[in-house]
Amino acid sequence: MTSPTILAIDQGTTSTRAILFDRDGTVLRAAQRALPQVYPGHGWVEHDPEVIWADTLATCREVTDGAPAVIGITNQRETTVVWDRSTGRAIHNAIVWQDRRTAARCAGLVAAGHEALVTARSGLVIDPYFSASKIAWILGHTETHAAARRGDLAFGTIDSFLLWRLTEGRVHATDATNAARTGLYNIHTGQWDPDLLELYGIPAAVLPDIQDNAADFGSTGLLAGAIGIGAMAGDQQAALVGHACFQPGDIKCTYGTGAFMIANTGAAPVTSGNRLLTTVGYRLQGVTTYALEGGIFVTGAAVQWLRDGLGLLQHAEDSAAMAASVPDSAGVYVVPALTGLGAPYWDAGARGLICGMDRGATGAHLVRATLEAVCYQTLDLIEAMRRDGIPPMPALRVDGGMTRNDWLMQRTADLTRLPVERAAVIETTALGVACLAGLQAGLFGSLDDIARLRTPDQVWQPTGTTAERDGLYAGWKTAVQRARSC
Repeated sequence: MTSPTILAIDQGTTSTRAILFDRDGTVLRAAQRALPQVYPGHGWVEHDPEVIWADTLATCREVTDGAPAVIGITNQRETTVVWDRSTGRAIHNAIVWQDRRTAARCAGLVAAGHEALVTARSGLVIDPYFSASKIAWILGHTETHAAARRGDLAFGTIDSFLLWRLTEGRVHATDATNAARTGLYNIHTGQWDPDLLELYGIPAAVLPDIQDNAADFGSTGLLAGAIGIGAMAGDQQAALVGHACFQPGDIKCTYGTGAFMIANTGAAPVTSGNRLLTTVGYRLQGVTTYALEGGIFVTGAAVQWLRDGLGLLQHAEDSAAMAASVPDSAGVYVVPALTGLGAPYWDAGARGLICGMDRGATGAHLVRATLEAVCYQTLDLIEAMRRDGIPPMPALRVDGGMTRNDWLMQRTADLTRLPVERAAVIETTALGVACLAGLQAGLFGSLDDIARLRTPDQVWQPTGTTAERDGLYAGWKTAVQRARSC
């Protein structure tokens, strides 16, 4: 008898993937397509929803030669789509989480004193990063407020858009983790917040229903028979589950285009005094487990910039050997604020900066300093979480494409002074949503069953001294202040 399989759809910022898992968490097959980026203006980033949909369908069909037991969807969060309910077609390109076009609108809301309300209700700050201001921009730019109020339009993050297409318009829903990233979700009530909707001028009629992460999201007949869709989760929360971060103080960081750190805080939301985000870790059977999160906007994208923008690398993977070719960064610091700075700074006006160079500086020093910037930003988040009272962290659990860089992982351990544990299944985001789908389908009986799947691939222990780290970190903080005053 054939063992049941789980299909995970992982729709990310730079690619769309479909990964087929067995119930032991082993990858059976995978397919991936690169996602073209659209840059219609300075600081603007868009995706074509039709490309996302076509790539999703193609990759799913490539890895399934039969009917999987269940499907799970995980996605780039905050990226915003508004579509016509009658046709299913988007009325504008998807506005990506990196996009900064609504910075002036957000700054105006902050200046008017609205951020306290937004933070108290949603756990977030007011920033172009989140979906709310993007929805308002699309409705205003396309002059469709009246259609939105009539219920002719639907909003969704990418999970919701894909669900609509997979169910052929039968289901308009999202999950609690994606809802919590819009700036419109009340993390205390678990519902859309009327005051936040009014603040941004968004009609409730466009919003999806909110479900648990493991739930009945309908079914699709577009692959092979009727296959149930049993889970949805934003990519970072899916990775939290994939790392089995089920106890308060468990912490993970995913390194991709950006990097995102989440710490499990348990049954009660923790209000950050250090501009971290209070958010939903996961919601199961109506019970919310909360988390603190910090996002770094540019990590893997900085290496792409070294390769494509400066021509210092032929291939991104060459960065490890180049960084290791010099004993230190020779006093060079790179602040890769190419789309502003995320947590804990939340400075949309910060700009990228290279400082500390003299005539002895080489391309290798610049590459090393860029990779070390990833480590320093990781340390920024860890220090903020410690100040917010997160229980002592036993280790930093990591995943994502950048974790293939062993030099970077060792340097992260050195500068954070924490053991760094890389997941054996590097596609931890997809594994996490597959586990949630398996939970819904009865393939797993509990979170304990999921936790037993976790096996670290490699662990890096810190080397060097705390005093050495502190000196380097002081230089980083000075460089950040200079980038913020550019």
